[in-house]
Amino acid sequence: MRYAAIDVGSNAVRLLIANIIENNGSISFKKNTLVRVPVRLGDDAFLNKHISDKKADDLVKSMQAFKNLMDVFKVTEYMACATSAMREADNGQEVAERIKTEAGIDLQIVHGQSEAEIIYASHAEINIDKDKNYLYIDVGGGSTELSLFSQGELQASQSFNLGTIRILDNQDKEETWNEMKDFIREHTRHHKNIFGIGTGGNINKLYKLSNEKDGAPLTYVKLKALYNYLDSFSMKERINVLGLNQDRADVIIPACEIYLTVLKCANIKSMYVPTVGMVDGIIQTLIDKNINL
Repeated sequence: MRYAAIDVGSNAVRLLIANIIENNGSISFKKNTLVRVPVRLGDDAFLNKHISDKKADDLVKSMQAFKNLMDVFKVTEYMACATSAMREADNGQEVAERIKTEAGIDLQIVHGQSEAEIIYASHAEINIDKDKNYLYIDVGGGSTELSLFSQGELQASQSFNLGTIRILDNQDKEETWNEMKDFIREHTRHHKNIFGIGTGGNINKLYKLSNEKDGAPLTYVKLKALYNYLDSFSMKERINVLGLNQDRADVIIPACEIYLTVLKCANIKSMYVPTVGMVDGIIQTLIDKNINL
């Protein structure tokens, strides 16, 4: 059996096709194919509150390609989710209807709370000590999702309109930064020794650049040093010298700023980076749904 997950984000769209593995009653998945297309919807959505015809066309073509791949891979079930860019565009629903008609994909525009739930459904905490406290931090192009876990139980979760594309477009608001800091202080003050769990494309890339051993946490100090190092290069140098993709070279700086702010505010010294994201959470959500049928 194969499941597919589609994540229509603010900086890119992704398709993950996963093999579903049953072993002695437990069900897991193995990534088969991951495709990422740099359709940046965030610039349109956050600046103009409207997705342009050009971006909508690119998105529809990407979805048609994803549908063809799902057919070739004989995917038995899929789930497609769109996040903050499509949430904020006044024509988000209209574009989703176009995708349904022209690509045959049923795209759900999910609200921030659902996005947070899908992200931590990725079960990034599986290999992590249940007796410790963890703050999940997922930084996207349009929003940042924070979820605090203590003793393996969810204590608090919130989505903030603070993301890498928003910062690049000067659409981030000081009150949103303050709201996020207030949430962190309020929910972390009763917990000592909190560890971070970072998810999303930017932190995965930062983790690779840090040259940490697989599974070793990324410290605040190392992330700060990495930020200063990356920030010392121009955008062009990040592409030509460091080999970053064009659509990663600009967002990686504001992503660092958000992660560093969260870690500092929560007094977190180190963060695990399980290299999972929204698409992993979607696959796990499909598995959990079918187990409970």
